[in-house]
Amino acid sequence: MDDDEFVTRAQGGDLEAYELLVARHTASAYRTAVLLGAGPDAEDVVQEAFVKGYRKLARYRGEASFRSWLLAIVANETRNLHRSRTRRDGLLLRAAAADPDSEVTGDSAVSAVLAAERRAMLVEALRRLPAKDREVIVCRFFLDLNEEETVTTLGWPRGTVKSRTSRALAKLRAMLDLQEVRHG
Repeated sequence: MDDDEFVTRAQGGDLEAYELLVARHTASAYRTAVLLGAGPDAEDVVQEAFVKGYRKLARYRGEASFRSWLLAIVANETRNLHRSRTRRDGLLLRAAAADPDSEVTGDSAVSAVLAAERRAMLVEALRRLPAKDREVIVCRFFLDLNEEETVTTLGWPRGTVKSRTSRALAKLRAMLDLQEVRHG
């Protein structure tokens, strides 16, 4: 069966049909969350996205594919995670500034730096891109979404997706060229 049939059954209360949709799209949702920067919280982001998707399933009208609709929820949940991380990191920095001898500073920052050093050059460059540039590159090239699916997933106008893709690719190329020069 295709997604539309499972969605129709799930909208009618068939929990097993939704479970099959979850099984079908978990890998894609997880990959989306990781590539958009959820990191170790990707599983939580995906789980929350599937829960929200189930709650909002009655509002799904089929204008876009179920996959695009779901990935839009994953992208939004990842953005929510970034906002909460930013708030938390700000609190940690203020706490560290108030008490430099505390254990607040240290391990998490060191682990993040070491992990970033082990990443492939492409992933490093991708993550240094501004969030919106990273999102469009991930959707178009890592998740292999077509333009229409990317429009749906990100909730942007088509022209924005086209122009942002072009500019993001140019930035990514420049970053990779610079890395190549540095690393020989």
